[in-house]
Amino acid sequence: MSAAIFGEEPVLNEQHDTLAIADALTCSTHSEFGFETMLTRHHIRKRSIASRLCSWYLKRRFKPILANESFDPIRFRKAIDQQMARSGVASGVSIDTVDSPVKGQWLTPKNADGHGCILYCHGGGYLFGSAEAYQSFTSRLAAASGMRVFSLEYRLAPEHRYPAAAEDVLQAWQYLVNNHDPERIVVMGDSAGGGLALSLLSQLTKSTLPMPAAALVLSPYADLLVTGSSVDANERHCAMFTAAGIRRAAAGYLDGADGAEPAASPMYADFKGFPPLQIYISSSEVLRDDGMRVAERAAAADVPVSLHIWDNQPHVWPLFLPWLPEARQTLKEMAQFARQHAGRVVT
Repeated sequence: MSAAIFGEEPVLNEQHDTLAIADALTCSTHSEFGFETMLTRHHIRKRSIASRLCSWYLKRRFKPILANESFDPIRFRKAIDQQMARSGVASGVSIDTVDSPVKGQWLTPKNADGHGCILYCHGGGYLFGSAEAYQSFTSRLAAASGMRVFSLEYRLAPEHRYPAAAEDVLQAWQYLVNNHDPERIVVMGDSAGGGLALSLLSQLTKSTLPMPAAALVLSPYADLLVTGSSVDANERHCAMFTAAGIRRAAAGYLDGADGAEPAASPMYADFKGFPPLQIYISSSEVLRDDGMRVAERAAAADVPVSLHIWDNQPHVWPLFLPWLPEARQTLKEMAQFARQHAGRVVT
């Protein structure tokens, strides 16, 4: 799911490499509950040729694999991890593996300030993905933000079903706050990892542990009951997933557990007390409505929310670094968000 799946990285003409996003719309809005909220929407309509090619490729090579009813996530893990790792680690970033009390990796840029950090939860439908597979992306996030990134290695289904991942992210948070000021920690995640990041916040509302400074999620998988209308409405347009595949992944992780539990499906959480949120979704992905509804429900609970809707991008497009200019732009925004909320001066 990284640029490496396309083989050789293309050389992009800088003249066409900068996204023209002057038509991004920023406005106050009203939620489904009918009253003014703290939600700000940004609608980015421009799309690069690289993004179009990426979606074309994914629809023909990646989507059919995940749509297959006999899809085996355990066999798939090794192949996708190898493909994602081909882009390599960002220059100047060191990696240290942690095995206890939690599993994961510390990615430290040479310009790290030593105080603020990012907790990152990888995606993969709770079925695949790993901290190692995400090194290309998380190392670039560390380099861009100038902050250490802890990339969590949480347990995966079908070997470890719900609530294993939810338990692991809470344990990771306890590990981090034992050694860092929570007001200098930003939580991030993509897809299932975005849902896991939100699950953490929901669990913290019922805990004595402190909240992080802020959270940012990319295309969150936040409703394992799969009730969003975009799951079916966007099935043809989504570059990566089918509606049936999304439902199978949810069922495989839940294994009969209640999908309405906020630790599993944070869309059903009580958002009061959540920190500021920044959410990125694609207009054409099947999970669009998960991010949309989380944004509206959080804002209705007086949580400051910035919702970024990018037209027709592939699911979690920032992973396609450095191939997509949209990915580079979003990475810059993620880094700025982390520095802003972790107390580091933005330069």
